[in-house]
Amino acid sequence: MWFHSLSKLVGGLLLWLAPFTAATGEAAEFTLATHCPAGFKVNALSVCKLDSLYNSYTSPHNSGVGGLRAGLPKVRDGFNPKVIDLGRYLFFDPLLSGDKSLACSSCHDPDLGFSDGLGRARGVNGAVLQRSAPSLWNIGFFDTLLWDGSKASLETQVLGPLYAPNEMGNTPEQLLSDLSNNATYVSLFSEAFGTPDIQLSQVYTALTAFEASLISLNSRYDFYAHGIHDALSPSELEGLNVFRSFVSRCGECHTPPLFSNQEIAIIGVPEPEGRPLDPGAGATSGIPSQRGGFRVPSLRNIAKTAPYMHQGNFKTLRDTVAFYNGGRGHAVPKDENLLIHWHIWEPNLRDEELDRLIDFLHALTDEGFMPVIPEYVPSGLTPGRAKYAKQK
Repeated sequence: MWFHSLSKLVGGLLLWLAPFTAATGEAAEFTLATHCPAGFKVNALSVCKLDSLYNSYTSPHNSGVGGLRAGLPKVRDGFNPKVIDLGRYLFFDPLLSGDKSLACSSCHDPDLGFSDGLGRARGVNGAVLQRSAPSLWNIGFFDTLLWDGSKASLETQVLGPLYAPNEMGNTPEQLLSDLSNNATYVSLFSEAFGTPDIQLSQVYTALTAFEASLISLNSRYDFYAHGIHDALSPSELEGLNVFRSFVSRCGECHTPPLFSNQEIAIIGVPEPEGRPLDPGAGATSGIPSQRGGFRVPSLRNIAKTAPYMHQGNFKTLRDTVAFYNGGRGHAVPKDENLLIHWHIWEPNLRDEELDRLIDFLHALTDEGFMPVIPEYVPSGLTPGRAKYAKQK
């Protein structure tokens, strides 16, 4: 018995010492995975490629309302497993922020569908940002990024939060210095990229590789789409029929299987708390007709990412679907003349149909390929998680 007690004591001491050892920069504490994340297979070139039944479906993913076996858009894959795993550590490490208080995962928390549970995200020093943090599930399929659709690749998108003064508040010089002066990261970058000389482009590539590995394609809906007809309950199946109908027209923008057509849509949601109209894509594109327009988000894992819309405009899914049922442009301010998307009209769905629609949206939940959340990161700091989520 004393042996087991001693072993338990030693094990606990080693666990307690782990972050302190990491903080000293001893590379032996961290190794990189040599296998691909779930949902990917390594190919002859030793890179990870998406492995999904959807790969065998060739019909266009953006045609009509999306058939059950429509194909997916091209995914951003082809990364080495070690690069993906390095990106995992970077994603959770507050070392990437200027004051070492926030990681990417602070706004994109796995427990909250890789969002943060807030209507408007928080940056360094608690700065309240303009919009919510969108979910990152399946983000590797998107080439229209951010709420305003202003970025086309994950490598360019990551620059915004890293260096914005009110987001992570870092600078390229400080980020490179912090990583290069950490012996563990020098070793890990050398292992992943073959050189101990860390480059900022490698940081962006590793973060992109990890984010693109966040795949969610095995919900009950997907089992149904692949031919398992009892995967959906009767109420969920009724909801799917409402979703795909030409009355609700949900599937025309939230096109399966990605459940987004990646387009900019103007739907005229009311802003929360009396805030002024957010011009959305109109402000960044300079196109007046896009005023009030936002990227159509994916609905996968939507039940995990309340509140909804670009500023947390709606607290619940019921509030959200009720808005769409309220009639074309009914919430647009009187002094605005927005070009409401032509799919938005007045479906006049019954309460029962709205309830079934929500049942179906819950059938899009799938976190089976959740990555391993690191207990420790190479900086020795506490891995970032959403700390403001309870302050909705």
